[in-house]
Amino acid sequence: MSDYIVGDIQGCYDGLKRLLKKIAFDPKQDKLFAVGDLIGRGPQALKTLDYLIKLGDSFETVLGNHDLHFLAVTQGIKKARAEDGFDALLKSQDLPRYVNWLRKKPLMLSLPNETYICHAGLFPHWSIKKGLKLSTRISQKLQSDNWSSLLEKMYEPTDNVWSPNLKGSAKDNFIINAFTRMRYVTPNGALELKAKGKPTNTSSSLIPWFNQVNHKLSDSETIIFGHWAALEGETRSEQFIGVDTGFVWGNKLTAYNLRNKQKISINYTK
Repeated sequence: MSDYIVGDIQGCYDGLKRLLKKIAFDPKQDKLFAVGDLIGRGPQALKTLDYLIKLGDSFETVLGNHDLHFLAVTQGIKKARAEDGFDALLKSQDLPRYVNWLRKKPLMLSLPNETYICHAGLFPHWSIKKGLKLSTRISQKLQSDNWSSLLEKMYEPTDNVWSPNLKGSAKDNFIINAFTRMRYVTPNGALELKAKGKPTNTSSSLIPWFNQVNHKLSDSETIIFGHWAALEGETRSEQFIGVDTGFVWGNKLTAYNLRNKQKISINYTK
């Protein structure tokens, strides 16, 4: 019995199946977790969601920015782009099933042995307890009757500086941005959401979120995240584990074995 965490799948069903074959994943005894961005940009979004849903209790995930974008598209809040790869999903008679399934997924997951999953990471001014509480806040709104209003306001301009005094949509948007879009923070702790490159190729005034000291996080707590393909999974840390290795961009798809703490990858092939 093993538990695996897979990096950003992004609608690459064939790649996911090759990776699961390599690790000999058996849904009858193993469990698969994902760091979000199950779909988006890849060519097989429909097959990907169908497969993951059929795994039932053997699969769990957090939401990524592409997953939230898909939900917004289904509600007419945003228009689908050709590069999204959503066409088959949007035309499917089962579209409501996919939407309702995704709406029930959180922004942060707690696993055994003080291990936690977030798509982009944990904002460095939050404790684990705070992160889980804020994730629950968004989950409750996503599962409410007027859930689309959360997504409507998600695209409004917002201050990227955290304050405990934030309220309403400003607070919701910061939470969503931190969990699903964060890569860098500024020295004063603000989110910088435009820079996407490797730290070695980015302004020294910006700090990768996992390099910003978090005094509320204990050494025994581990964060596993995706979202940042340019890192190729490299954080130089045993506490912050990156598993997005840019498969949809022609690189690798990676799974992390929670038992032996090893990464297993497959290369992209056309």
